[in-house]
Amino acid sequence: MNRREWCKSMVVFPAALALTKAFPAMGAETTAGGKSKSKGKILMPVGDATEVVDTLYPFFRLQEEGYEVVVAGIEARKYHMVTHEIPPGAVIGWDITQEGPGYHIQANIAFRDVKPEEYAGLFLSGGRAPEYLRYDKDLMRSVRHFFTAGKPIASVCHGAELAAAAGMIKGRKMTTVAKCELDLTQVGGEYLNQPLVIDGNLISCRTWHDYGTPFMKTFIKQLNASFARKPSL
Repeated sequence: MNRREWCKSMVVFPAALALTKAFPAMGAETTAGGKSKSKGKILMPVGDATEVVDTLYPFFRLQEEGYEVVVAGIEARKYHMVTHEIPPGAVIGWDITQEGPGYHIQANIAFRDVKPEEYAGLFLSGGRAPEYLRYDKDLMRSVRHFFTAGKPIASVCHGAELAAAAGMIKGRKMTTVAKCELDLTQVGGEYLNQPLVIDGNLISCRTWHDYGTPFMKTFIKQLNASFARKPSL
């Protein structure tokens, strides 16, 4: 099954996204007052042309684990996600991925209003969005915080462009989609063409096709370890 067929088959996603507005985060406990209580907040920057599979799997998986996923954008509005794939059986072959329409996702907060010290981890999703999001100074400020604070960071596909633009991967090892190799190496990072690369608090995979590796499991393990170290109130 290719990516487009996979996305079309997941007809529950639009309804599930709507439910996240009406109900507490999945996996989070609820206090007596009805407010959700989570292990911590995970920042997920998005923009128009954020890749749908790159984004939705961690969006739901992290909530299932008890974390609150806070979607952030240049503005707090709804964004268009897309599918990226090399189409099978095309009459004329493709050297690069074709982009198609995907689902939509609501950003809860604008980059300028993010206080990164309130977040437990950072998830950098892929698609074309990072190509322009990396010029947002407020987002770059937040990305730098997670690196300097040593908090868990996960990156898939073009998400590496955000880490590179923030100037935080000199001497670090990462993987990404092959066409983004230069984004890493030209700023002093080391590109590894592997399904999964773990460099301290930085966990990266090439594309969503590598989600079958311990990519999310490693990210969640680091988040849980950080949560366990937090002093109880």
